[in-house]
This record gives sequence, structure tokens and C-alpha cells, in this order.
Amino acid sequence: MPFTARFALVLAAGVAGAIVLAPLVAAGLSAAGWRFPFPRIFDRTVMATLLLAMLWAARDLNLGSLLSRGFRHPATASIVRAIRGLAVAICAILILFVLALAAGGSGVGDRAAAAALIPKYFLAAIAIAIIEEGFFRAFLLGGMKGDFGNRVALIASAAIYAVAHLVRSPARFYVTGYAPTAGLITLAHSVDQFTNPAIAIPTLIGLFILGIVLGEAYILTGSVYSSIGLHSGFVLGAKLWPKIILGRAILPWWVAGGGAIPLIGGAAAWVIAIVILAMLRPITGARHHAVAAFEHHQP
Repeated sequence: MPFTARFALVLAAGVAGAIVLAPLVAAGLSAAGWRFPFPRIFDRTVMATLLLAMLWAARDLNLGSLLSRGFRHPATASIVRAIRGLAVAICAILILFVLALAAGGSGVGDRAAAAALIPKYFLAAIAIAIIEEGFFRAFLLGGMKGDFGNRVALIASAAIYAVAHLVRSPARFYVTGYAPTAGLITLAHSVDQFTNPAIAIPTLIGLFILGIVLGEAYILTGSVYSSIGLHSGFVLGAKLWPKIILGRAILPWWVAGGGAIPLIGGAAAWVIAIVILAMLRPITGARHHAVAAFEHHQP
């Protein structure tokens, strides 16, 4: 069975497990005096059940081999690539900040408070980048390459990456006690954001282009380190964007952005991402033989 079909089955099993388990988790937390919105509980349960399903099917999915291949490479070269990617992403974010201020946005009032958030956001950005690059690039893109080849796998994995960031319930509701249908209700509402084009379309375009950039960096280098650096910088910028750029309502859409992740929801961010994509080979320091070597190691 192809990797993609196996992963689809594992994904279905993980979601089905979360539908059953999330109400039990919510009931247990409620009994212990903890109060969280059920959609948040459901999201975390999906992550846990999907991880368990992937570990259960690790041999069939070639999980260990794909991850080890993605995180392999000498430490010095890996660190250099990660730092280079981070630097490029930060430069891109600074350009967007300058464009926003030049277009009429106002800067943050309390600069000290904004600066104090950077270490916290930076650590979170690194953690998010490592987890997501391990999953979407080393595992998903790496596995789909064997089914479809580089280009199709790159496009498909970028599309999945974009959609995955919008598949969540925007509703905020609580349950007390055991509500067996709460998981199904939350799952049904997980596609609500797609019904609003003003939210969905800008975010999907931005995330898809970003997924192409990160996936191409992985293909060029055969490892996730350039992607982790780039991803960390973009996450840091997305977290700081609403804290630093005030008065977004008066900014033109091409820089203000729209949707769930405004930083990448505007045309300015799309153009910058496309420029980075065009310059990825020198940015990543990839050699011409990198792709050939990466293909040679495919199962």
C-alpha cells in the first residue's frame, strides 16, 4: 500500500480515537475542577491520538527512517543552515513591519513590553518549527515523495500544511460531565473557517506559498534545518505582528493581511515569500548534487 494511503488510514484512526476519547478527557478535567473550552481539549486529543496511531503504524509508515533522514547531517552544517534560514525570515519580517509603518500603521506603544515577549515567543517558535518541520517535511513530504516524486509531493504536502492550520473549530464552548457527541460536534465545526472566503482565502494562499518555500528548502538540502530556521522566524513574526503593528484597520489589505494569520495574509508577504523561494539555493547553501544524493537515499 502506498505511503499516502497508509497515512490517510492512520489519520482517520487518530481522529476517530479523539472523537471517542475527548469527551472522556473533558469529563475528567471537569471533575477535577479544570475548565477548558472543549474545542481546545479536542485539538490536543487529536494530536495525542494521531501520534499514538503513527507510533503504532511506525514500521508501515517508515516513520523512524524518514525522521532520521530529515534530521541527519553534521551538526555544524545544520546549525549554520538553521541560523541562515532564521536570519532570512527575520529580514523578511522586518520588511513587512517597515511596509506596514510606511503605509500608515502605528508602532507599539510599550516597546519594553514588546521586547520582553521576544524570548518567550522565540522559544515557542523554535518548538513549533521543530515539531511541524519534523511532521510536514521530514515525515509527510519525505514519505509522499516515494509515491509521487518531488514536485507533486511538494505541492500536495504544502496544500495539506495550509489546510491543516485552518481545520479547527472557531467555536468556544464548554462541557460539564460526559458529553459523548461533543467530539462529533466539534469536528463538524472544524471546517467553519472555510465557509468565510475573507478568512480562508488569504490565509490559505499565504500558508500554501510558505509550505512550498519550506518544502523546497527541505528538498534542496535533504534535511529540515534550513526549514526550521525559516519557520522559526515566520512564527516569531506572526506572534509579534499584532503586538507591534497597531491600527491595522486603516492599512491597505496588501500589507495588513487578512484571515487567521494576518502576517501572511497580504500580497506583500506573498511576494516576499516568492522572492525567498527563487533565492533558496544560495540561502540554504545547497550544492547541485544535494538533490541527487537525497533521491539516492529514498526507499
